[in-house]
Amino acid sequence: MSEARAAKVAVVDEVRERFSDSDSLVLTEYRNLDVPAMASLREALREVGGDYKIYKNTLVRFAIENLDLEIDDLLSGPTAIAFVGKKPDGTSGDPVSVAKALKDFAKKNEALVIKGGVLENRRLTVEEINQLAEIAPRDVLLSQLAGLLVAPMQQFAGLLNALPQKFAYALQALIEKSGGVLEAADDASDSETEEEESLEADDASDLETEEKEA
Repeated sequence: MSEARAAKVAVVDEVRERFSDSDSLVLTEYRNLDVPAMASLREALREVGGDYKIYKNTLVRFAIENLDLEIDDLLSGPTAIAFVGKKPDGTSGDPVSVAKALKDFAKKNEALVIKGGVLENRRLTVEEINQLAEIAPRDVLLSQLAGLLVAPMQQFAGLLNALPQKFAYALQALIEKSGGVLEAADDASDSETEEEESLEADDASDLETEEKEA
């Protein structure tokens, strides 16, 4: 096998492996995209876990023959593929972030044209990729979900802390509304107690007097 043929076989194997391992990818046309712009695009994609690769269309066709992907019509003209891979920190990228990076770049650089894509073996149209780009990234969604879970607990804790204070306010309002009746009731109760103690003392004195006279 010649070196040229061996190189082509290696590329086909690489492409087949990339398509098999990636749950999401976007095909683009990069015609007239200059070197600095290409470098900028690669960096933008790398930051969100995307890997921008350029392969010959004929080799890609060979690679995906048995993968049941209906994207032959997208393999025309200068084609580059954005695969979803790993971010620089080692965490997994996500299709939303890659789609958003491509869409934002295409707005500023008309030379980049989004042609279509694949998400979990399902073909995506350009419109679907643009819609995907409008969804919040996975990290943001997880953060929002965590916030929703934490908020009720914080509100419950705040309610518990506020109960004693609110009870005091309610009690004070009740006293003010009753015009001091609660305090008067306390005073009346104290007076009744004093009268009962006085009567008990008088009764005890009378008993002592009767015993002496007897």
